Amino acid sequence: MCKHCEEVRVASAPLARRNVLKFAGAAAATLALSGAALAKESKMAPPPKPQNVLSPDEALDRLMRGNKRYVDGLTKRHNFAHEREALTKGQNPFAAVLGCADSRIAAEFCFDTALGDVFVCRVAGNFANTDIVASLEYAVAVLKAPLIMVMGHDSCGAVDATIKSIKDGTTLPGHLPELVSAIRPAVEAVKNQSGDMLANAISSNVKLNVDKLQKSSPILDAAVNGKTLRVVGGVYRLASGKVDLI
Repeated sequence: MCKHCEEVRVASAPLARRNVLKFAGAAAATLALSGAALAKESKMAPPPKPQNVLSPDEALDRLMRGNKRYVDGLTKRHNFAHEREALTKGQNPFAAVLGCADSRIAAEFCFDTALGDVFVCRVAGNFANTDIVASLEYAVAVLKAPLIMVMGHDSCGAVDATIKSIKDGTTLPGHLPELVSAIRPAVEAVKNQSGDMLANAISSNVKLNVDKLQKSSPILDAAVNGKTLRVVGGVYRLASGKVDLI
């Protein structure tokens, strides 16, 4: 390299660095301003259902009052057309429910709720795998749901199949062994208890998954410890429609 080229290169290096730093600073400032604007806009936007902004205890009380109406046959008349319009811009459910995929149980019905009221995850055996936990984290961290209910039900086929698979030492076909693996801890926990094993295992399964969600880090456990979230369990009674808290 000639002496002249070397002098030009050395002289231009600080300028290039200054330009890069100047650009980076401007970009950071733009991002910060954009983020502040979005945050301000988010805070200014009212929740689509203001009546759903509740404390964890208030949310549980509302859920159980809805269940009583359902049991008594006094459910509300819901204007779904009106509710759809109100929810086009967002959602703020007052509770999340982890329930079984059983066709006889639907959280929206048994708690007499409307559109946008409950965030529901369903899987046979109502257990919290990674996908379910992630979904409930979204409900709590983003949608600000103050309550999670893990809801089992009596005569649960998934729990019953798990008991029989363990007793008989058989492997179920297809992907069903994954259900057995998830529910097995609940069955093992009650194998020496007196009484009906299926009923005991159903309750045990609910309790274990409540405990799992309460301790799930880093989102759910922080919300529980901060008193902005309650995680509770219940068992739905097929004959009456009543949800018994456990």
